[in-house]
Amino acid sequence: MTAPMPISLEVNGERVDAQVLPRLNLADFLREQLQLTGTHVGCEHGVCGACTVRVNGEIVRSCLMLAVQTHGASVQTIEGLSDSGEVADLQAAFRNRNALQCGFCTPGMLMAAQDLLQQQAEPNREQIREHLSGNYCRCTGYQAIIDAVETTARARGSRTA
Repeated sequence: MTAPMPISLEVNGERVDAQVLPRLNLADFLREQLQLTGTHVGCEHGVCGACTVRVNGEIVRSCLMLAVQTHGASVQTIEGLSDSGEVADLQAAFRNRNALQCGFCTPGMLMAAQDLLQQQAEPNREQIREHLSGNYCRCTGYQAIIDAVETTARARGSRTA
Protein backbone atom coordinates (compact mmCIF):
# COMPACT_ATOMS: atom_id res chain seq x y z
CA MET A 1 0.00 0.00 0.00
CA THR A 2 1.74 3.14 -1.18
CA ALA A 3 -1.16 5.55 -1.58
CA PRO A 4 -1.42 8.40 0.93
CA MET A 5 -3.83 7.79 3.80
CA PRO A 6 -5.95 10.39 5.57
CA ILE A 7 -5.22 11.08 9.23
CA SER A 8 -6.82 13.44 11.68
CA LEU A 9 -5.14 14.32 14.95
CA GLU A 10 -4.51 17.11 17.40
CA VAL A 11 -1.04 18.64 17.41
CA ASN A 12 -0.22 21.13 20.16
CA GLY A 13 -3.94 21.74 20.69
CA GLU A 14 -4.82 22.30 17.04
CA ARG A 15 -6.69 19.89 14.81
CA VAL A 16 -4.67 18.63 11.85
CA ASP A 17 -6.05 16.77 8.85
CA ALA A 18 -3.45 15.41 6.48
CA GLN A 19 -2.66 12.84 3.84
CA VAL A 20 0.42 10.76 4.66
CA LEU A 21 2.22 7.83 3.15
CA PRO A 22 1.72 4.71 5.29
CA ARG A 23 5.42 4.37 6.10
CA LEU A 24 6.10 8.05 6.93
CA ASN A 25 7.37 8.28 10.49
CA LEU A 26 5.93 10.79 12.93
CA ALA A 27 9.17 12.77 13.22
CA ASP A 28 9.32 13.41 9.48
CA PHE A 29 5.60 14.26 9.39
CA LEU A 30 6.02 16.83 12.18
CA ARG A 31 9.15 18.36 10.66
CA GLU A 32 8.35 18.27 6.95
CA GLN A 33 4.58 18.64 6.72
CA LEU A 34 3.84 20.68 9.85
CA GLN A 35 7.15 22.62 10.01
CA LEU A 36 7.59 21.71 13.71
CA THR A 37 11.34 21.50 13.52
CA GLY A 38 11.95 21.41 17.27
CA THR A 39 11.52 17.66 16.99
CA HIS A 40 15.03 16.67 15.97
CA VAL A 41 16.04 13.54 14.10
CA GLY A 42 19.30 12.07 15.30
CA CYS A 43 19.84 8.34 15.14
CA GLU A 44 16.52 7.28 13.54
CA HIS A 45 16.65 4.14 15.71
CA GLY A 46 14.97 5.45 18.88
CA VAL A 47 18.23 5.46 20.81
CA CYS A 48 19.22 9.14 21.08
CA GLY A 49 15.94 10.69 22.26
CA ALA A 50 16.23 13.81 20.08
CA CYS A 51 12.84 13.07 18.51
CA THR A 52 10.92 12.71 21.78
CA VAL A 53 7.30 13.94 21.72
CA ARG A 54 4.15 13.18 23.71
CA VAL A 55 1.40 11.09 22.20
CA ASN A 56 -1.74 10.95 24.32
CA GLY A 57 0.31 12.14 27.29
CA GLU A 58 3.09 9.54 27.03
CA ILE A 59 6.56 10.34 25.73
CA VAL A 60 7.53 8.39 22.62
CA ARG A 61 10.30 8.36 20.05
CA SER A 62 8.68 9.89 17.01
CA CYS A 63 11.25 8.31 14.67
CA LEU A 64 9.89 4.89 15.65
CA MET A 65 6.21 5.71 15.28
CA LEU A 66 4.37 5.98 12.00
CA ALA A 67 2.31 9.11 11.40
CA VAL A 68 -0.72 6.95 10.58
CA GLN A 69 -0.56 5.52 14.11
CA THR A 70 -1.45 8.96 15.48
CA HIS A 71 -4.84 9.07 13.76
CA GLY A 72 -7.25 10.24 16.47
CA ALA A 73 -4.41 10.99 18.90
CA SER A 74 -3.17 14.08 20.67
CA VAL A 75 0.48 14.94 19.95
CA GLN A 76 2.53 17.51 21.81
CA THR A 77 5.89 18.70 20.58
CA ILE A 78 8.44 20.95 22.25
CA GLU A 79 6.84 23.90 20.45
CA GLY A 80 3.53 23.17 22.17
CA LEU A 81 5.12 22.82 25.59
CA SER A 82 7.13 26.00 25.10
CA ASP A 83 4.23 28.05 23.75
CA SER A 84 1.98 26.97 26.63
CA GLY A 85 4.64 27.92 29.18
CA GLU A 86 4.65 24.40 30.62
CA VAL A 87 8.43 24.14 30.45
CA ALA A 88 9.38 27.81 30.79
CA ASP A 89 11.00 27.29 34.19
CA LEU A 90 12.82 24.20 32.92
CA GLN A 91 14.06 26.10 29.86
CA ALA A 92 15.29 28.92 32.10
CA ALA A 93 17.11 26.43 34.34
CA PHE A 94 18.75 24.83 31.29
CA ARG A 95 19.93 28.27 30.19
CA ASN A 96 21.07 29.35 33.66
CA ARG A 97 22.91 26.07 34.35
CA ASN A 98 24.56 26.05 30.91
CA ALA A 99 22.78 22.81 30.01
CA LEU A 100 22.18 23.85 26.41
CA GLN A 101 25.53 23.81 24.59
CA CYS A 102 24.75 23.07 20.92
CA GLY A 103 21.02 22.61 21.62
CA PHE A 104 20.46 19.58 19.42
CA CYS A 105 19.41 17.29 22.28
CA THR A 106 17.63 20.04 24.25
CA PRO A 107 14.05 19.56 22.96
CA GLY A 108 14.14 15.82 23.69
CA MET A 109 15.81 16.43 27.06
CA LEU A 110 13.16 18.97 27.99
CA MET A 111 10.37 16.58 26.98
CA ALA A 112 11.89 13.76 29.04
CA ALA A 113 12.66 16.01 32.02
CA GLN A 114 9.12 17.41 32.07
CA ASP A 115 7.78 13.85 31.92
CA LEU A 116 9.84 12.95 34.98
CA LEU A 117 8.76 16.06 36.88
CA GLN A 118 5.12 15.22 36.17
CA GLN A 119 5.66 11.74 37.63
CA GLN A 120 7.80 12.76 40.60
CA ALA A 121 7.71 16.19 42.19
CA GLU A 122 11.26 16.10 43.59
CA PRO A 123 13.35 13.31 42.08
CA ASN A 124 16.87 12.77 43.37
CA ARG A 125 19.91 12.98 41.09
CA GLU A 126 19.98 9.23 40.48
CA GLN A 127 16.31 9.22 39.46
CA ILE A 128 16.96 12.14 37.12
CA ARG A 129 19.95 10.31 35.58
CA GLU A 130 17.89 7.16 35.14
CA HIS A 131 14.96 8.94 33.50
CA LEU A 132 17.18 10.89 31.13
CA SER A 133 19.39 7.91 30.32
CA GLY A 134 17.53 7.36 27.04
CA ASN A 135 18.56 10.79 25.79
CA TYR A 136 22.04 11.38 24.43
CA CYS A 137 23.99 14.60 24.73
CA ARG A 138 27.42 14.91 23.24
CA CYS A 139 28.25 18.38 24.55
CA THR A 140 27.40 18.93 28.19
CA GLY A 141 28.59 15.82 29.99
CA TYR A 142 25.07 15.60 31.52
CA GLN A 143 25.95 17.19 34.88
CA ALA A 144 24.58 20.59 33.86
CA ILE A 145 21.39 18.97 32.59
CA ILE A 146 20.92 17.05 35.84
CA ASP A 147 21.61 20.27 37.77
CA ALA A 148 18.95 22.10 35.74
CA VAL A 149 16.31 19.43 36.31
CA GLU A 150 17.13 19.25 40.02
CA THR A 151 16.96 23.06 40.32
CA THR A 152 13.58 23.12 38.59
CA ALA A 153 12.20 20.35 40.80
CA ARG A 154 13.29 22.21 43.95
CA ALA A 155 11.85 25.51 42.72
CA ARG A 156 8.54 23.90 41.82
CA GLY A 157 8.50 22.15 45.20
CA SER A 158 9.04 25.38 47.09
CA ARG A 159 6.21 27.10 45.16
CA THR A 160 3.71 24.40 46.09
CA ALA A 161 4.82 24.19 49.72
